[in-house]
Amino acid sequence: MFQINEHYQALPGSYLFSTIAAKVAAYTNANPDKQVIRLGIGDVTQPIAPAVIEALHQAVDEMADASTFHGYAPDLGYAFLRSAIVQNDYRPRGCEIREDEIFISDGAKSDSGNIQEIFDTRCKVAVTDPVYPVYIDANAMAGRCGTYDTVTQTWSNVIYMPCVRENGFVPDFPKEEPDLIYLCIPNNPTGTTITKAQLQGWVDYANKIGAVILYDAAYESYITEPDVPHSIYECEGARTCAIEIRSFSKNAGFTGLRLGFTVVPKDLVCGTVSLHAMWARRHGTKYNGAPYIIQRAGEAVYTEEGKAQLQEQVAYYMRNAGLIKKGLQDAGYEVFGGVNAPYIWMKTPGTMGSWEFFDDLLERAQVVGTPGAGFGPSGEGYFRLTAFGSYENTAAALQRIRAL
Repeated sequence: MFQINEHYQALPGSYLFSTIAAKVAAYTNANPDKQVIRLGIGDVTQPIAPAVIEALHQAVDEMADASTFHGYAPDLGYAFLRSAIVQNDYRPRGCEIREDEIFISDGAKSDSGNIQEIFDTRCKVAVTDPVYPVYIDANAMAGRCGTYDTVTQTWSNVIYMPCVRENGFVPDFPKEEPDLIYLCIPNNPTGTTITKAQLQGWVDYANKIGAVILYDAAYESYITEPDVPHSIYECEGARTCAIEIRSFSKNAGFTGLRLGFTVVPKDLVCGTVSLHAMWARRHGTKYNGAPYIIQRAGEAVYTEEGKAQLQEQVAYYMRNAGLIKKGLQDAGYEVFGGVNAPYIWMKTPGTMGSWEFFDDLLERAQVVGTPGAGFGPSGEGYFRLTAFGSYENTAAALQRIRAL
């Protein structure tokens, strides 16, 4: 008789955002006259930029002509997109990244979950706490996390690095040496970040102990402060210890198009084994590539018109972030983030728990956010709001919250 992967059974409940969706659906069904404003999930709301739409139309037309039709994409992705990435994301920042070190995919979430496959299940994982759930859940599915404690809401074989108000939401080096270190900078969910000098410290630490940093840079386009790195490869020595994952979802609004990429330098090895070669083998075996039309859309992101239009969109969302942050602060809430990221991390009132605050906010203000406890034990007592709504809805939600 067949057997199932028992590690799936060890996962606690459902995926965080599935739980939130179910709660909101139950409320709206019971209260059809109430208008709910959603500032929970990090989904964009502004339409795709005109330069990208034009590239999509042109690519679709190419698919209708036998002479310009495209089938399967190359394993690493089309050269035109990988070249644009190198020339725009890495060369201007002094990062030594080559085109054949870039793997095009359908998004950062997929790569964040799949990258763990090339590592032994005995590897010890370290995560910031609070943390984007995919990092832990993917490792738990692979059997790398041990057992889950429902009381502490922690896994026995995971190293948690608390990011709390007391340490400025910057993780300290763990006392126990990890093999894999997940860093998301600017951070989801806290919206906070670290300086280049602090990130250099993590690179030096990883090289010293022989660990790999899995660096999620999905929100780098929202960075406004000059001393915050846009890529881990701005740090000396990162090519021998870091894999960087990026997304087109938040910088270009591709949540409905799906496009991202992962950088695996050829200098990153385990003994004589190349991690680049391992990821290439996995990528070629399990993935047929992002569609041609989507990769052409990605290329348009790097045109002069595309850059200008997307800068306007990022500024639109960051205007929302500033509105939320100032409004909550004026109302007496303790607030973090919202400067280098489209997320606002707020302290819940008094001793109110984060899920309790979620229910209260939904019931009394019809506003949806994300409970901090859903991101890990150190998230309890906090709440995440996103700046990805429309300006009008964001202003309305803020007015409702302030009226509580």
